Amino acid sequence: MSPKVISAEQVHASLSYPAFVDSLQEVFAAPHTMPPRQVLLLDPASGSHDAFAMLPSWNEEVICQKAFTYFPGNQPPAPTLHSQILLFDRKTGAPLALVDGVSVTCWRTAGVSALASRFLSRPDSQTLLLLGTGKLAPFLIRAHASVRPLKRILLWGRTPQRVESLRETMAGEFPMITFECVTNLSEACGMADIVVCATGSTEILVKGEWMRPGTHTDFLGNHHADKRECDSELVTRARVFVDSRENCFREAGEILVPVSEGVFSLDQVAGELADLCRGDTPGRRDETEITLFKSVGCALGDLCGALSVRKACG
Repeated sequence: MSPKVISAEQVHASLSYPAFVDSLQEVFAAPHTMPPRQVLLLDPASGSHDAFAMLPSWNEEVICQKAFTYFPGNQPPAPTLHSQILLFDRKTGAPLALVDGVSVTCWRTAGVSALASRFLSRPDSQTLLLLGTGKLAPFLIRAHASVRPLKRILLWGRTPQRVESLRETMAGEFPMITFECVTNLSEACGMADIVVCATGSTEILVKGEWMRPGTHTDFLGNHHADKRECDSELVTRARVFVDSRENCFREAGEILVPVSEGVFSLDQVAGELADLCRGDTPGRRDETEITLFKSVGCALGDLCGALSVRKACG
């Protein structure tokens, strides 16, 4: 039997928050295997960043392999990223589905961010600061609004027109939430209960000195070992969690740079997302604790997204 081919349109029609956040929590809590992801430069000698990546994982139900290509030099309208997810039956090895990977990645990245917030942000958090206006931004807003009683969302980006466009779009979708465009990041961080950074920046945007007690912070835009979206002071002030130790300890500059500076050590990472979901590691411990979640993307989220869509599509 040929695998079912599932399009991006079917993915978007099949998933919703917070139901998908609940599914992610169940999958991360259950037994699973998730080898390190592999990101391979196609021609390292050329100086090009063209890459091919593979993210495998499996649980008692399915085997999942996400593959994607990254060609940053592609000129519009050609996408820089292409991705597909293959699902196989865990008992027989039979192929079950071929699922659009780009759409699943958006859903699972935002879903994982919100799932971490469910454990690490204060339950009464009302103000979210979102840095970044890319395609992930609407998904992040929807996901976080589904797990916390948000009343105010502050938006920051490098291009004012894109920030305003995002504000208009999301204000129409969430009329009960106030959306504001901000330019002063230090001031905005001081007003936020949750700070989510999803940018392509290779320079520090968020500083530890700006954070008030009780803030939850989340960094998911950077995948480089020598780059970061926040400074070392925030890492040393916070209780730190990651989506995957194996991946973050190779790729997350937010953690690796403070380690290289001698101000932080890998054994200070309090736990992985799976530890939180299983209850092996406590989440937020009090109202004043600053928490930090670093994600570089992990295959188990892709498995959950593809499996959820496959079940919804029949």
